[in-house]
Amino acid sequence: MSADGVFVRDLAVLMSAAGFVAVVFSRFGWPKVIGYILAGVVLGAHTFGGSLLARPSSVGTIGQLGVVFLMFAMGLSFSARDMRRIRGVAVPAAVLDTVVMIWLGYVVGTRVFGWTPAAALFLGVAICDSATTLLAKVLDETGWSSRPFAKYALGTSVCEDIVCVGMIAVATGFAQGGAMSAGAFVVSLGWLAVFFLSVLVFGLVLVPRLLRSVDRRRDDEALVLTILGACFFVSFLAYSFNFSLALGAFVVGLVGSASEVRYKLARLVEPLKSMFAAVFFVSIGLLVDPSALFAHAPEILLVSTVIMAGKTFNVTVASVAAGSDVKTAVQTGMSLAQTGEFAFMVAVLYAAVTGGPGDGSFLAIAIGSSLLTTILNPLMIRLSERAGGFAEARLPARARDAVATYHAWLAKIFASEGSPAFGKFKAAAIRLGVCAVLMLAVSTVCSLMHRYDYSSFSVFFERHDEHFFFALANVFSLALLPLVVAAARSLGGAVAEMLSVEGDPSRWRAALNQFARFAAVVSAVALFFVEWTMVNISIAPSHGWTQWVGVSMLVVAAVLGWRLFVKAGRRATERFHEALTAEERLEMLAHTKSAVSPASELPRFTLDASSPAVGLTIGSLNVRAKTGVTIVAAYRDGELVRNLGPDWELHVGDTLVALGEPHQVAALKDLLGITA
Repeated sequence: MSADGVFVRDLAVLMSAAGFVAVVFSRFGWPKVIGYILAGVVLGAHTFGGSLLARPSSVGTIGQLGVVFLMFAMGLSFSARDMRRIRGVAVPAAVLDTVVMIWLGYVVGTRVFGWTPAAALFLGVAICDSATTLLAKVLDETGWSSRPFAKYALGTSVCEDIVCVGMIAVATGFAQGGAMSAGAFVVSLGWLAVFFLSVLVFGLVLVPRLLRSVDRRRDDEALVLTILGACFFVSFLAYSFNFSLALGAFVVGLVGSASEVRYKLARLVEPLKSMFAAVFFVSIGLLVDPSALFAHAPEILLVSTVIMAGKTFNVTVASVAAGSDVKTAVQTGMSLAQTGEFAFMVAVLYAAVTGGPGDGSFLAIAIGSSLLTTILNPLMIRLSERAGGFAEARLPARARDAVATYHAWLAKIFASEGSPAFGKFKAAAIRLGVCAVLMLAVSTVCSLMHRYDYSSFSVFFERHDEHFFFALANVFSLALLPLVVAAARSLGGAVAEMLSVEGDPSRWRAALNQFARFAAVVSAVALFFVEWTMVNISIAPSHGWTQWVGVSMLVVAAVLGWRLFVKAGRRATERFHEALTAEERLEMLAHTKSAVSPASELPRFTLDASSPAVGLTIGSLNVRAKTGVTIVAAYRDGELVRNLGPDWELHVGDTLVALGEPHQVAALKDLLGITA
């Protein structure tokens, strides 16, 4: 049989087995992931003395696509809006639990099992994350999704997913380098941050608008191919820079979640994810040796105990410290006392990078402990109700009073954040942060690209790539400088408003405002040129004359194209803000879709020729940031148009339908120049 015939036969056997398992496990309500792995065990070479597949290695290659689709779907399901609501509990719990579990895995791997530091680090990464999909499924099946602890458990698990994606990239770099040191750790984290920020910022600026434009053509095929093309391209970039495929796919999923077509993307990608995820988990089963699981049963029990006890304790303590009551904290901790598909991916990645320990113990222990904690997780969730109530009832009175006093102090601190002065300061700081991230991304991405080997791409480009990236970094840096200055002035004005006291003389207020703005601008510009100098040192061409010529040309280009740079930078900032608020707009549109009709009672404004907004776009007016109002629809020539994007240009006679509070609507009227 030809190679193609062998591959098709193996794929037919594998998909048939996966389909059978899916039907059976769905019938009894069992997790399908376990069924896929068991199917792989049966098909593998370790069960009946020989594999039922002619070429299992090819299946493993296809299984890597499952990693891409799983991580992309995980990023696509991320909800920034929901995360903001519970970030006070979820983020501290996720960070503490991840750090402690990685440390515990490293200690167990090196001190107990005698593994190398790289293998022990991979064990820590494998046991630090809880399975979000498994948790959501169990909570849904038990009917506990609406209980108070459920949102904190799911939010903490999502935060752990994000942290663990980065740790996989760092651990992969360690394993490939063969050594682990503080310097290597800092360098790996630095390049990881550069890649993550660069892709995320550029993606949020460019991809949501591109997806919205493609979606207007009502072509689902073009839409799904657009996002998948971006997904595999970024995954290839991550792989080229010695990061994992999972990192690139997850970041593109995050970018897709900031688009107004996120739910359509999730629906279109779901069949592909289901297919390749099944292949991935079956490929894991092909690597499992049942005899190795029994041989390493004590180690599996030890690691499982560390997972269940460690994660329960870490999340419980962190949740109480973040403001949760004792019962909710205990339930959150017990529901996260498991690992799932993330541990499988870490095990497969480690085996692919290093081949694993000689006796295959890493793979057996990682997969065995993950299977055991997955099976026990529904029981842990059901027991958490009694355990949480017991812990809360038996808590000593002195400890209960101390916790109540501490929570009251936290509530007082968080309440101060709601003041108008702090709100303006926060908004100005976010604007400056967005500008800083944009500047960092467009500059450091050139440093990242400068490391790549272009010998196979073009001999000419290989010889002159340093000049190209040097020029590109400087052009983008100078283009973003005006935005940094404007954001710094806004931040200084907000600080001055916070420091001024009512009743102060107007001269004092004006002087304070001027000084705060000047100090903020000077500080921002100084930091800008520090970063600009560091970038140029790292990527500047080796020839001195080339540097001077390049800088001179860039100065001329900056002077001549200053307005163009400012306009492009403002548009990029607006698109970035639009991407961050896409989920809120989707929710508002969902609640008001039926309300927007000719008889609607929502505020409506008709633009006449005297309006200063005529000829401008919604994005250039920055309506959402300046007024807080969302323009949900518009009437033009008697036709109702919904889902207005930032590029919608306002014409004379347009009737805008607005959604907002009365004071926000009044601000919109002032912005549009409407007096009636």
